[in-house]
Amino acid sequence: MEGRTKNRRPILATVAELAGVSVPTVSKVINGRVDVAPNTRARIEAALLELGYESPMKRRARAAMPPAVELVFGGMNEGYSLELLKGMLQEAAGEGVELVLSSMAPANLHEADHEEWARRMVESGRAGLILVTSEMSVEQLALFRAWNIPVVIIDPYNPPDSGFASVGATNWAGGKGAVEHLIGLGHRKIAHIGGPVAAECSVARQHGYLAALMGHGIEVRGEYMAMGSFSNSFGSQWAATMLDLDDPPTAIFTGNDSIAIGVLGEAQRRGIRVPEELSVVGFDGTALGGQVLPRLTSVAQPLQEMGRAALRSVLRMSRGEALDSPRMELATTLVVRDSTAPPPA
Repeated sequence: MEGRTKNRRPILATVAELAGVSVPTVSKVINGRVDVAPNTRARIEAALLELGYESPMKRRARAAMPPAVELVFGGMNEGYSLELLKGMLQEAAGEGVELVLSSMAPANLHEADHEEWARRMVESGRAGLILVTSEMSVEQLALFRAWNIPVVIIDPYNPPDSGFASVGATNWAGGKGAVEHLIGLGHRKIAHIGGPVAAECSVARQHGYLAALMGHGIEVRGEYMAMGSFSNSFGSQWAATMLDLDDPPTAIFTGNDSIAIGVLGEAQRRGIRVPEELSVVGFDGTALGGQVLPRLTSVAQPLQEMGRAALRSVLRMSRGEALDSPRMELATTLVVRDSTAPPPA
């Protein structure tokens, strides 16, 4: 499909030529007349769809409906996803906007699928798209740009270029601050279990961990590092591996709260007391971290505000307004609870 047909409503003559019928016949179908043969009607409707034509009646009906923003999660991550969603819902209520949760999985789609997805969004009158920790290439994102669909990415896996808007937190500073907290308590054998190695936020948190160790002259040990998944099971698996070492860590900084809770579970199964024998720090600051025992020390992301900021940005772009900056980073805060203490003597 040519780009010119995506951004400009085609005239009836173009539709008629593509369908092989007269302009009056096209007009009858558009205006809901019934005196058109079924086969002819089908050809005209196919041409209208291909050219992205929207009838006046459909445009008027759509104008009467509140704008809607499509939302895609790369994976529903318990407290993290819920907090982001709360913020977006709060902002949506204030703006009179609907949120539509999509089941699309961008990482599994081919280019033609993305083209069809974009076309469907235009036909549905979506105001824009918010992607949460979703893997999409610059080429895939460019398809949405070609259809003039505003896109905002929260915690992007792969950092987009400056032409795409994204919202995140100060992941590097948060990771560094978490490890410096452990160092301040006296820990020197500090491990890190992080999320996917392809995720920008995971790598930034790991780099903060490394910066803190090197800044204090503490040896970086390969057996104390693992990256792979934002999940309980991954945290439990690698906690078991690290705690089986001849010289196990006395503290573990994790890439998110889900990993940390997996570490807490493995420690409990082994009869290791937290924080007396092992300190654990999470990342995200979700409500779940405050409900486990011991309550989890965690780097809190302003998740609800990140959700609100993403929705504000996509709505501004849908109105043709320029953003102050395509990349927005909100500050993290270390929340110290009960899962960290000085190392055992």
